[in-house]
Amino acid sequence: MIKTILVPATGSERDAAVFTAALSVARRFAAHLQFLHVRPDAAALAVSLSADGSGATMVGGLMNRLEAEAALREERASQAFRGFCERQALAIREAPSPDAGPSAQWLREIGAEPQWFVEHGRLSDLLVIARPGEDEGISLDTLETALLESGRPLLIPPPTPATAIPETIAIAWKNSPHAARALTGALPFLSIAKQIVILTVGEDTGSPEEEADRLVTSLRWHSVPVSIRHLESDGRTVAHTLLSAAANDAALLVMGGYGHSRLREWIFGGVTLQVLRHADVPVLIMH
Repeated sequence: MIKTILVPATGSERDAAVFTAALSVARRFAAHLQFLHVRPDAAALAVSLSADGSGATMVGGLMNRLEAEAALREERASQAFRGFCERQALAIREAPSPDAGPSAQWLREIGAEPQWFVEHGRLSDLLVIARPGEDEGISLDTLETALLESGRPLLIPPPTPATAIPETIAIAWKNSPHAARALTGALPFLSIAKQIVILTVGEDTGSPEEEADRLVTSLRWHSVPVSIRHLESDGRTVAHTLLSAAANDAALLVMGGYGHSRLREWIFGGVTLQVLRHADVPVLIMH
Protein backbone atom coordinates (compact mmCIF):
# COMPACT_ATOMS: atom_id res chain seq x y z
CA MET A 1 0.00 0.00 0.00
CA ILE A 2 1.21 3.49 -0.82
CA LYS A 3 0.79 5.93 2.05
CA THR A 4 3.76 8.32 1.75
CA ILE A 5 4.99 9.83 -1.52
CA LEU A 6 8.13 11.95 -1.86
CA VAL A 7 7.97 14.71 -4.48
CA PRO A 8 10.75 17.15 -5.45
CA ALA A 9 9.87 20.84 -5.36
CA THR A 10 12.63 22.46 -7.39
CA GLY A 11 11.06 25.77 -8.36
CA SER A 12 11.22 24.89 -12.07
CA GLU A 13 8.47 24.61 -14.65
CA ARG A 14 8.87 20.82 -14.58
CA ASP A 15 7.33 20.72 -11.10
CA ALA A 16 3.74 21.12 -12.32
CA ALA A 17 3.58 17.79 -14.16
CA VAL A 18 5.25 15.98 -11.26
CA PHE A 19 2.89 17.50 -8.68
CA THR A 20 -0.12 16.47 -10.78
CA ALA A 21 1.13 12.91 -11.29
CA ALA A 22 1.90 12.50 -7.59
CA LEU A 23 -1.52 13.80 -6.61
CA SER A 24 -3.26 11.30 -8.89
CA VAL A 25 -1.54 8.49 -6.97
CA ALA A 26 -2.21 10.13 -3.60
CA ARG A 27 -5.93 10.47 -4.32
CA ARG A 28 -6.24 6.78 -5.25
CA PHE A 29 -4.42 5.54 -2.14
CA ALA A 30 -5.31 8.38 0.28
CA ALA A 31 -1.60 9.03 0.64
CA HIS A 32 0.47 11.79 2.20
CA LEU A 33 2.59 13.90 -0.17
CA GLN A 34 5.93 15.21 1.07
CA PHE A 35 7.23 18.04 -1.12
CA LEU A 36 10.99 18.28 -0.65
CA HIS A 37 13.06 21.32 -1.58
CA VAL A 38 16.83 21.08 -1.21
CA ARG A 39 18.59 24.42 -1.05
CA PRO A 40 22.26 24.33 -2.06
CA ASP A 41 24.88 25.21 0.52
CA ALA A 42 26.11 28.42 -1.10
CA ALA A 43 29.27 28.67 1.00
CA ALA A 44 30.37 25.12 0.19
CA LEU A 45 29.59 25.61 -3.49
CA ALA A 46 31.51 28.87 -3.67
CA VAL A 47 34.59 27.30 -2.10
CA SER A 48 34.47 24.29 -4.42
CA LEU A 49 34.00 26.46 -7.51
CA SER A 50 36.90 28.72 -6.46
CA ALA A 51 39.31 25.92 -5.65
CA ASP A 52 41.93 27.56 -7.90
CA GLY A 53 42.85 29.96 -5.11
CA SER A 54 41.07 33.03 -6.48
CA GLY A 55 41.01 34.66 -3.05
CA ALA A 56 38.50 35.61 -0.38
CA THR A 57 36.98 38.43 -2.45
CA MET A 58 36.21 36.09 -5.30
CA VAL A 59 34.71 33.47 -2.96
CA GLY A 60 32.63 36.05 -1.13
CA GLY A 61 31.16 37.52 -4.30
CA LEU A 62 30.38 34.08 -5.72
CA MET A 63 28.79 32.98 -2.46
CA ASN A 64 26.50 36.02 -2.44
CA ARG A 65 25.39 35.35 -6.01
CA LEU A 66 24.77 31.66 -5.34
CA GLU A 67 22.86 32.48 -2.17
CA ALA A 68 20.61 34.93 -4.04
CA GLU A 69 19.90 32.37 -6.76
CA ALA A 70 19.13 29.68 -4.16
CA ALA A 71 16.76 32.01 -2.32
CA LEU A 72 14.90 32.79 -5.54
CA ARG A 73 14.51 29.09 -6.41
CA GLU A 74 13.29 28.29 -2.93
CA GLU A 75 10.70 31.07 -3.05
CA ARG A 76 9.43 29.87 -6.44
CA ALA A 77 9.22 26.30 -5.13
CA SER A 78 7.41 27.35 -1.97
CA GLN A 79 4.92 29.46 -3.93
CA ALA A 80 4.26 26.58 -6.33
CA PHE A 81 3.64 24.26 -3.39
CA ARG A 82 1.25 26.62 -1.64
CA GLY A 83 -0.60 27.43 -4.85
CA PHE A 84 -0.96 23.76 -5.76
CA CYS A 85 -2.32 22.82 -2.34
CA GLU A 86 -4.80 25.68 -2.47
CA ARG A 87 -6.05 24.84 -5.96
CA GLN A 88 -6.38 21.14 -5.17
CA ALA A 89 -7.86 21.68 -1.70
CA LEU A 90 -5.01 19.65 -0.18
CA ALA A 91 -4.81 19.71 3.61
CA ILE A 92 -1.33 20.58 4.89
CA ARG A 93 -0.37 18.26 7.73
CA GLU A 94 2.74 16.98 9.48
CA ALA A 95 1.07 13.98 11.14
CA PRO A 96 -1.63 11.44 10.19
CA SER A 97 -5.25 12.44 10.60
CA PRO A 98 -8.52 10.48 10.74
CA ASP A 99 -9.43 12.27 7.52
CA ALA A 100 -9.08 9.67 4.75
CA GLY A 101 -8.20 12.16 2.03
CA PRO A 102 -4.74 12.95 0.69
CA SER A 103 -2.58 15.52 2.49
CA ALA A 104 0.61 17.48 1.88
CA GLN A 105 3.72 18.61 3.75
CA TRP A 106 6.58 21.01 2.95
CA LEU A 107 10.11 19.78 3.65
CA ARG A 108 13.25 21.90 3.29
CA GLU A 109 16.87 20.83 3.58
CA ILE A 110 20.23 22.47 2.88
CA GLY A 111 23.06 20.62 1.18
CA ALA A 112 23.48 18.04 -1.57
CA GLU A 113 20.24 17.23 -3.37
CA PRO A 114 21.04 13.53 -4.09
CA GLN A 115 21.89 12.88 -0.44
CA TRP A 116 18.67 14.38 0.90
CA PHE A 117 16.49 12.57 -1.62
CA VAL A 118 17.98 9.28 -0.52
CA GLU A 119 17.55 10.15 3.18
CA HIS A 120 13.86 11.02 2.79
CA GLY A 121 13.23 8.52 0.01
CA ARG A 122 14.14 5.53 2.17
CA LEU A 123 11.27 6.46 4.49
CA SER A 124 8.73 6.85 1.66
CA ASP A 125 6.63 4.27 -0.15
CA LEU A 126 7.09 5.90 -3.56
CA LEU A 127 9.20 8.64 -5.16
CA VAL A 128 7.70 10.66 -8.01
CA ILE A 129 10.49 12.42 -9.92
CA ALA A 130 10.55 14.26 -13.24
CA ARG A 131 12.81 13.32 -16.10
CA PRO A 132 16.10 15.16 -15.65
CA GLY A 133 16.37 18.37 -17.65
CA GLU A 134 19.44 19.92 -19.13
CA ASP A 135 19.35 23.07 -17.05
CA GLU A 136 16.50 22.91 -14.54
CA GLY A 137 14.62 20.57 -12.24
CA ILE A 138 16.05 17.37 -10.84
CA SER A 139 19.53 16.43 -12.04
CA LEU A 140 20.41 13.07 -13.55
CA ASP A 141 22.74 12.53 -10.60
CA THR A 142 19.84 12.93 -8.15
CA LEU A 143 17.62 10.58 -10.14
CA GLU A 144 20.41 8.01 -10.42
CA THR A 145 21.32 8.20 -6.73
CA ALA A 146 17.69 7.96 -5.63
CA LEU A 147 17.19 4.85 -7.74
CA LEU A 148 20.41 3.13 -6.70
CA GLU A 149 20.40 3.99 -3.00
CA SER A 150 16.84 4.65 -1.78
CA GLY A 151 15.61 1.07 -2.12
CA ARG A 152 12.22 2.45 -3.21
CA PRO A 153 10.31 2.49 -6.50
CA LEU A 154 10.49 5.63 -8.63
CA LEU A 155 7.59 6.82 -10.77
CA ILE A 156 8.80 8.95 -13.69
CA PRO A 157 5.87 10.77 -15.34
CA PRO A 158 5.95 12.04 -18.93
CA PRO A 159 6.05 15.80 -19.60
CA THR A 160 2.26 15.82 -20.11
CA PRO A 161 0.65 15.65 -16.65
CA ALA A 162 -1.04 12.36 -15.75
CA THR A 163 -4.34 13.01 -14.00
CA ALA A 164 -5.49 9.44 -13.31
CA ILE A 165 -4.05 6.13 -12.18
CA PRO A 166 -3.20 3.93 -15.20
CA GLU A 167 -5.52 0.94 -15.52
CA THR A 168 -3.52 -0.92 -18.16
CA ILE A 169 0.04 -1.75 -17.13
CA ALA A 170 2.89 -3.16 -19.20
CA ILE A 171 5.69 -5.06 -17.47
CA ALA A 172 9.02 -5.13 -19.31
CA TRP A 173 10.04 -8.56 -18.11
CA LYS A 174 13.50 -10.02 -17.94
CA ASN A 175 14.43 -12.78 -15.51
CA SER A 176 16.64 -10.60 -13.31
CA PRO A 177 16.59 -9.34 -9.71
CA HIS A 178 16.04 -5.76 -10.93
CA ALA A 179 12.90 -6.68 -12.87
CA ALA A 180 11.63 -8.75 -9.93
CA ARG A 181 12.09 -5.85 -7.51
CA ALA A 182 10.35 -3.48 -9.92
CA LEU A 183 7.45 -5.91 -10.04
CA THR A 184 7.25 -5.89 -6.24
CA GLY A 185 7.35 -2.09 -6.16
CA ALA A 186 4.51 -1.96 -8.67
CA LEU A 187 2.18 -4.29 -6.74
CA PRO A 188 -0.07 -1.48 -5.42
CA PHE A 189 -0.68 -0.40 -9.04
CA LEU A 190 -1.06 -3.96 -10.29
CA SER A 191 -3.67 -4.68 -7.60
CA ILE A 192 -6.00 -2.01 -9.01
CA ALA A 193 -5.20 -2.54 -12.70
CA LYS A 194 -7.82 -3.79 -15.14
CA GLN A 195 -5.31 -5.29 -17.58
CA ILE A 196 -1.66 -6.35 -17.37
CA VAL A 197 0.52 -6.93 -20.43
CA ILE A 198 3.87 -8.69 -20.07
CA LEU A 199 6.43 -7.58 -22.65
CA THR A 200 9.50 -9.65 -23.50
CA VAL A 201 12.09 -8.83 -26.12
CA GLY A 202 13.71 -11.65 -28.08
CA GLU A 203 17.32 -12.30 -27.06
CA ASP A 204 20.05 -14.73 -27.99
CA THR A 205 20.13 -16.36 -24.57
CA GLY A 206 17.54 -17.55 -22.08
CA SER A 207 13.92 -18.56 -22.60
CA PRO A 208 11.87 -15.34 -22.25
CA GLU A 209 8.66 -17.03 -23.39
CA GLU A 210 8.88 -19.71 -20.71
CA GLU A 211 9.83 -17.13 -18.05
CA ALA A 212 6.90 -14.92 -19.02
CA ASP A 213 4.50 -17.87 -18.86
CA ARG A 214 5.53 -18.49 -15.26
CA LEU A 215 4.99 -14.81 -14.46
CA VAL A 216 1.49 -14.96 -15.96
CA THR A 217 0.63 -17.86 -13.69
CA SER A 218 1.85 -15.90 -10.66
CA LEU A 219 0.04 -12.66 -11.55
CA ARG A 220 -3.28 -14.35 -12.20
CA TRP A 221 -3.54 -14.97 -8.47
CA HIS A 222 -4.15 -11.22 -8.23
CA SER A 223 -7.40 -11.71 -10.20
CA VAL A 224 -6.34 -9.34 -12.99
CA PRO A 225 -6.46 -10.31 -16.69
CA VAL A 226 -2.89 -10.92 -17.90
CA SER A 227 -1.57 -11.31 -21.45
CA ILE A 228 1.87 -11.68 -23.04
CA ARG A 229 3.52 -10.01 -26.00
CA HIS A 230 6.78 -11.50 -27.23
CA LEU A 231 8.57 -8.75 -29.15
CA GLU A 232 11.30 -8.94 -31.77
CA SER A 233 13.59 -5.95 -32.07
CA ASP A 234 13.89 -6.26 -35.88
CA GLY A 235 17.04 -4.19 -35.87
CA ARG A 236 15.69 -1.54 -33.50
CA THR A 237 17.06 -0.92 -30.02
CA VAL A 238 15.44 -2.76 -27.11
CA ALA A 239 14.30 0.60 -25.72
CA HIS A 240 12.56 1.56 -28.97
CA THR A 241 10.88 -1.84 -29.14
CA LEU A 242 9.59 -1.58 -25.57
CA LEU A 243 8.43 2.02 -25.96
CA SER A 244 6.51 1.26 -29.15
CA ALA A 245 4.72 -1.65 -27.51
CA ALA A 246 4.01 0.28 -24.30
CA ALA A 247 2.58 3.24 -26.22
CA ASN A 248 0.12 0.90 -27.95
CA ASP A 249 -0.78 -1.39 -25.04
CA ALA A 250 -0.46 0.43 -21.74
CA ALA A 251 -0.66 3.60 -19.66
CA LEU A 252 2.20 2.65 -17.32
CA LEU A 253 5.46 0.81 -18.01
CA VAL A 254 7.09 -1.16 -15.18
CA MET A 255 10.74 -2.09 -15.60
CA GLY A 256 13.98 -2.91 -13.84
CA GLY A 257 17.49 -1.99 -14.98
CA TYR A 258 19.09 -3.26 -18.14
CA GLY A 259 22.54 -2.63 -19.51
CA HIS A 260 26.18 -3.61 -19.26
CA SER A 261 28.68 -4.77 -16.68
CA ARG A 262 29.54 -1.81 -14.47
CA LEU A 263 26.79 -0.95 -11.99
CA ARG A 264 25.97 2.58 -13.10
CA GLU A 265 26.18 1.69 -16.77
CA TRP A 266 23.87 -1.23 -16.00
CA ILE A 267 21.22 1.01 -14.52
CA PHE A 268 21.57 4.12 -16.68
CA GLY A 269 23.22 2.88 -19.84
CA GLY A 270 21.38 1.95 -22.98
CA VAL A 271 17.82 0.79 -22.44
CA THR A 272 16.96 2.43 -19.14
CA LEU A 273 18.10 5.94 -19.97
CA GLN A 274 16.47 5.83 -23.42
CA VAL A 275 13.18 4.73 -21.87
CA LEU A 276 13.26 7.42 -19.17
CA ARG A 277 14.00 10.15 -21.70
CA HIS A 278 11.57 9.17 -24.44
CA ALA A 279 8.61 7.28 -22.91
CA ASP A 280 5.17 8.69 -23.69
CA VAL A 281 3.74 6.87 -20.66
CA PRO A 282 4.73 6.99 -16.98
CA VAL A 283 7.56 4.62 -16.04
CA LEU A 284 7.84 2.86 -12.71
CA ILE A 285 11.38 1.65 -12.12
CA MET A 286 13.20 0.08 -9.19
CA HIS A 287 16.73 -1.15 -8.60
